[in-house]
Amino acid sequence: MARLLVIVHAPSPNTKRLFEAVLAGAHESAIDIVARSPFEAGPDDVLAADGIMLGTTENLGYMSGALKDFFDRSYYPCLEQTQGRPYCLFIRAGHDGTGTRRGVETIVTGLRWRAVQEPIILRGDWREDFVQQCHDLGAAMAAGLEAGIF
Repeated sequence: MARLLVIVHAPSPNTKRLFEAVLAGAHESAIDIVARSPFEAGPDDVLAADGIMLGTTENLGYMSGALKDFFDRSYYPCLEQTQGRPYCLFIRAGHDGTGTRRGVETIVTGLRWRAVQEPIILRGDWREDFVQQCHDLGAAMAAGLEAGIF
C-alpha cells in the first residue's frame, strides 16, 4: 500500500482547517497516510513515504521556520535515497507567496523531488474556498499514489 506523508505547519485555526481538509481529501483513497507537523516529521518519515505533501504559512516572505527546521534535519539523510519522490505544496500566504514558493522549491530541487502539480498559493485575506482547494489537493495526491501514477 502506498504511503503519503503530509507535513503541514498549522499555527492558527484557519491553517488547521487547511491541514484537516488535505487529510480529508487524502482519506478518499485507500492509501496509508501519515500526518505530522514539521517539528514531528523527520528523515525516517520521508524515507518510508512514497509521496509527500507540504503545507506552510508565509512568514516574512519565506516558508515557516518549522518547515525550514524539518528540511534542515532531513536534507542530508534523505538526499541520495529520495530522488524522484513525488511531492506537492500549498502555501497560505498573506501576501504573494513567491518568496515562500522559491524557498521550498530551492530545497526540493536540491533533493531532486518531483513536483506532481503546481503549488497552490492561497493568497490574501482568508476565503472559505481555500478549504476546498486543499481538500482537492489531498484527494488528487492520494489518488495519484493509489493509482501508481506518481
